[in-house]
Formats: sequence, structure tokens, C-alpha cells
Amino acid sequence: MKSDILRGTQKLATVGDWLRFAEKSYARAGVALGQVAASAHDETLYLLLRTLDLPLDSDARVLKKKLTAAERESVEAVFRRRLVERVPAAYLTREAWLGEHRFYVDERVIIPRSYFLEIIPEQLDGWLAEPKKVTRVVDVCTGSGCLAILLAKHFPKARVDAVDLSPEALEVAAINVKAHRLGRRVALHRSDVFDAVPAAKYDVILSNPPYEPSGHCDALPAEFQQEPRLALDGGTDGLDIIRKLLREARTRLTPHGIVLIEVGGLRAAMDREFAALEPHWLHTSDGSDCVCAINAARLKKWRG
Repeated sequence: MKSDILRGTQKLATVGDWLRFAEKSYARAGVALGQVAASAHDETLYLLLRTLDLPLDSDARVLKKKLTAAERESVEAVFRRRLVERVPAAYLTREAWLGEHRFYVDERVIIPRSYFLEIIPEQLDGWLAEPKKVTRVVDVCTGSGCLAILLAKHFPKARVDAVDLSPEALEVAAINVKAHRLGRRVALHRSDVFDAVPAAKYDVILSNPPYEPSGHCDALPAEFQQEPRLALDGGTDGLDIIRKLLREARTRLTPHGIVLIEVGGLRAAMDREFAALEPHWLHTSDGSDCVCAINAARLKKWRG
């Protein structure tokens, strides 16, 4: 039996009809956004185009397309899972995008979303003495492998290590490394930060680690609670993995290397606990400025 929120869908004849209906339904149902798109319009249009196997760059004429009975059934099934079961859109389509790059995702990994999409191409080189001579970089807490892949594309001569504690996440990362044809340069490691990673010195250590305080994870919207808890929960204050990462990074950086960490809402906590490291906060387009850079010289002197 249909949920009340999906009643009347038999009258929706076109893509535009479904788009308007879905947008209003998102508002009525209190759907949480942010995993795939920031607005109900963008996410619902994306789901419609993917479900109907239409190009993502379709123009406005697609809204007039009339749906067959089979197409209406498929669209209704997708929105039932999204609106009633609260399944994140990326898990429905089995994909996520960072800029122009597509990645396979499923319930084994957190859905890719990171400010490193703008930091890597626009600001990273400015923190390196000789960007063109970067030979080794690592993505800690790699999840789907998306940031390791972006690093490999940015540093075409570098070897990239991708580290995660979850074997299931590494299975997904392997799919993406193969899809992007980077198997010769991106190596996957199952490890708690650097515990099981062979000895190596890195020019860049990058991480978008679990940083949500445990109590916050319990209060997250249903969509976010469907993501792996391991990829979200950073301990009581959110800093557990970050502390371990910074301690271990001291012996893993080249003399002029850099650590970059995305920390969500923990900027103030980072400034308090790691004041001696003088974390530098990189500007992001939306003003959140939640990615910090710490250089090897500071880490070497640190007694934390």
C-alpha cells in the first residue's frame, strides 16, 4: 500500500509533473539534504534523470517528456525509497560525483562530499615547496577512495596510498581505483591510521576523517544514519582519529611535507587543543573554512 505522501502519483504524466510533486513531497516529509545536493530541486531532478536513464545535462525540454506506465512505476519506487525509507539518493543510484568525477558508492561507504574538491586543485600546491616533485601522498580514512583518486590525478607522477580501517570500504575503493585506471599508482591499505601501513615518507598527508562527536551521530537525520557509523563517529569529542593521525604524522612526513585535515565543525576545538601546531585554516567558497594545514616543521617540534 502506498504511503500517504505518494498518493495521487497516478496523475503525474510528465517529468515536470514529477519534479514539482517530488519537491513539495521533500518539504512535507522533512527530507534531509546535503549528501548529494543542497536543494530538493537539484536532488529530485537528479533522481528523475538517473531513474529514466536520461542525460544529466538534459535541458528544460526534458520536463515535457511524458512517462510510460513502466517509467512511472520506476520513478514511484525510487521516491518511495527516498521519501518513506529515507534511503540516501546516492545509494539509490549507486554513484556520487565530486566535480566532474564519478564514483561508485553503496551502503559500505560514506557518500563522498568534501571541501578537498576545491582545496586540491586551487590551494594545495601553494603549501608545497616543489609541487612538481611530489612523489608520494596518502589519503587516510579513504572510504570510497575518491580523494586518493583526486590526489592521483593532481599529482600524475606520485604514488598514492589509500588507507581505511573498514574492509568493506576498501572493497568499494578498489572498484573506483579500477574504474579510474589507477591501479598501478594507488595502493589500498587496511589500517587504523598508519598502524599497518608500510614505512614511507609522504609529501602530503590528507584526511577527511570521522569527526562527528558520538552524541551527534545519535541525533543525525535518518539519511545520515544509514551511512557507516565507523565513517562518521570521531569519539566523545570528535577528535579521536585526528589526535592519532597527528601523532603518527610526525614520523611520516618529508621535511617539507604537509598535513591537511577536514574537520567539519571542530575548528574551535582544534584551535584549543592543537594551538602549538598553529593550524592554518584554508578558505572555502562557502566560508566554512574547515580544512586546516599543518607543516612538518611544526609537527616535528610538537610534544602532543
